[in-house]
Amino acid sequence: MKKYINKINKNNLPVIVSTLILINFSFGAFLYNFTHDPYTTDIIQRLTPPGEGFIFGTDEVGFDIFSRTIVAGKIDLFISLSGTFAALIIGLPLGLMASDKTKNAERIMKVLDMFQAFPLLVLAIVIVTMWGNNIRNVIFAIILINVPRFTRLIRSEALTVRESRFIEVAIAMGASKTRIISKHLLPNILGTLLAQASITTAHSIVVVAALSFIGIGVVPPEASWGSMIRAGSQYMMTGQWWMSVFPGLAIFFSVLSFNTISQYILRKYEQI
Repeated sequence: MKKYINKINKNNLPVIVSTLILINFSFGAFLYNFTHDPYTTDIIQRLTPPGEGFIFGTDEVGFDIFSRTIVAGKIDLFISLSGTFAALIIGLPLGLMASDKTKNAERIMKVLDMFQAFPLLVLAIVIVTMWGNNIRNVIFAIILINVPRFTRLIRSEALTVRESRFIEVAIAMGASKTRIISKHLLPNILGTLLAQASITTAHSIVVVAALSFIGIGVVPPEASWGSMIRAGSQYMMTGQWWMSVFPGLAIFFSVLSFNTISQYILRKYEQI
């Protein structure tokens, strides 16, 4: 038992802590029995510093920063994970098709080149601004940004694996394209895909926060880390630091957690 605990402490502790942090932000809104409702203001208690009554303090209209930070985590992580997962689902078949030496592969890469000729974050801002500030459009913007990345990564990895001897053997034995992809190609790029998905989710959290910070994306009274930082930035110079610092730390630890999990996945698949 002692050896098992030591093994966890040495090898798996960072990823365990990272997972717990992400679980806290993802499900904390359902698990915590909040003392103060995240959607109820108390103007009398506005700009209260962190203390016993309000662990993270309150903002300029009396919202409880702690409960809003937890609820914002649920929303921001849902958007980031949904957008990343959808981008992976779309990018996977596109990347596999682009790895074939066909005219369709060339067309796919030309379309990707056209997309990447634009600043994708700016394009996402335009989409959300034109189509409306709601969660659905923010998720669509995340998908738009990340599909080209997944497609290029999958194409690159698939091209490398296709040149392997075991693929040549499978083709010589008459294996179908479907079997080659499902039994030989996908298992060999799965680790890279999962690691990239984790990194992409971390990047998506920053994008969602950036959209909220400039006033588009998640619509108040829904909480978002970016909008909380924007509201608190106006009070930093007068000493109300907690309004921006706590949601900022939430972004920092969420991004760090996803990056840690990504590195763990890569190490595990390198050992296989």
